[in-house]
Amino acid sequence: MHTSDIRSSLWTDTAIDTPITPSLKEERRADAIVIGGGYTGLSAALHLAERGADAVLLEAQTAGFGASGRNNGQVIPTYTRHSPDDVVREFGPEQGERMNAWVAGSADLVFDLIRRHGIDCDAAQNGWLQPAHAISRMAGVQAKHDQWAARGAPVEMVDRDRTAELTGSPIYHGGWLHRSGGHIQPLSFARGMAKAAIDAGAAIHCESPAIELRRDGNGWLVMTPHGSVRTQSVLLATNAYTDQLWPGLSRSIVPVRSFHIATAPLSANVAATILPQGQGFSDTRQALWAFRQDRNRRLITTCMPVTTFGVRGTLRRSTLKRLHEAFPQISGTEFDYIWECKVAMTIDRLPRYHELAPGLCAGLGYSGRGIAIGTAMGKFLAERVSGGADIDPPIPSTPVQGLPLHDLIVPLSRILVLYYRWRDYRA
Repeated sequence: MHTSDIRSSLWTDTAIDTPITPSLKEERRADAIVIGGGYTGLSAALHLAERGADAVLLEAQTAGFGASGRNNGQVIPTYTRHSPDDVVREFGPEQGERMNAWVAGSADLVFDLIRRHGIDCDAAQNGWLQPAHAISRMAGVQAKHDQWAARGAPVEMVDRDRTAELTGSPIYHGGWLHRSGGHIQPLSFARGMAKAAIDAGAAIHCESPAIELRRDGNGWLVMTPHGSVRTQSVLLATNAYTDQLWPGLSRSIVPVRSFHIATAPLSANVAATILPQGQGFSDTRQALWAFRQDRNRRLITTCMPVTTFGVRGTLRRSTLKRLHEAFPQISGTEFDYIWECKVAMTIDRLPRYHELAPGLCAGLGYSGRGIAIGTAMGKFLAERVSGGADIDPPIPSTPVQGLPLHDLIVPLSRILVLYYRWRDYRA
């Protein structure tokens, strides 16, 4: 089975059942239309319905089909690259601190939704750890910790011995822990949000791609192959799977293929020595090393190969080498699952909110932080179109900016992996 097939994913085999989401086969009206059935769209539909709006969600495939159902599952309430002070410098004290507070609360939002709606998704809010793979990276780790701590986030610095205790790996020099982070079964979370949205009154139509979006008097008309919806408000939540529905939007992000590998279940003795307190972690490498365990003692890691030619064999070899370096207690293991998804990256690694036209907005570009920030974006979009247009947004609206030479950026981004590895080695 090909790695791009959703059936190759561990999460497909272990997820809760998907709710019934029939395709759209009628003409109807709605207060708001959400296009995209990932975390942002599902969160938007759920929060719209809870606010009393008649919401319709249209998804081309199934709920959680894209990266929302195929990611590593770590819930991380921080930026990919920026520190809070960076955001304040970029957007100013008032807007920057609103955005910092929004990101800081994004993981709590995810776990609150899980608890409130009883979503069965193996949720574990035990914290997220970022260990330093080189001594030279400890200054950056300390700065991120200090800046989040100054804003009241539940963070702590951990020294080398404590990092070894928390990770089960002897290779790290220290790190910082964000206690509101954690991990989930990502596809189950998406399906659980879909059920919660339906129970709240939203209509979710899968296998119903939006093929046309156009003005309809003072509102909007969205066409699907077998139906249509008229509305005053449209929320675009297609992220890395954005197409040409709105001109230029797809060229504002870089869809990057992210690969994930799950081992066979580790022995109980070995599993007990790896992340023994239930955290997941992403270290300070630019060519990311990320690890977590699932409920069946499988170790799951994320990587971005330079080339996808012969990727299964390449990833098996490189991942085994990585595991043996990070966790010497693993003498050998088999790999049961290898799968991939598309992640929407932005040039500066900050998410984007766009007010595209009256009654039309979009949120995308989470750059590997989609579970937490994507879910928070959906809630914000719902509030924005259902009576909150006058509130101060937590994230500024920016014009859509197409990336120069966009068609060349995707293959070049793979070559950058070599540069990132060199930078990591130099560190």
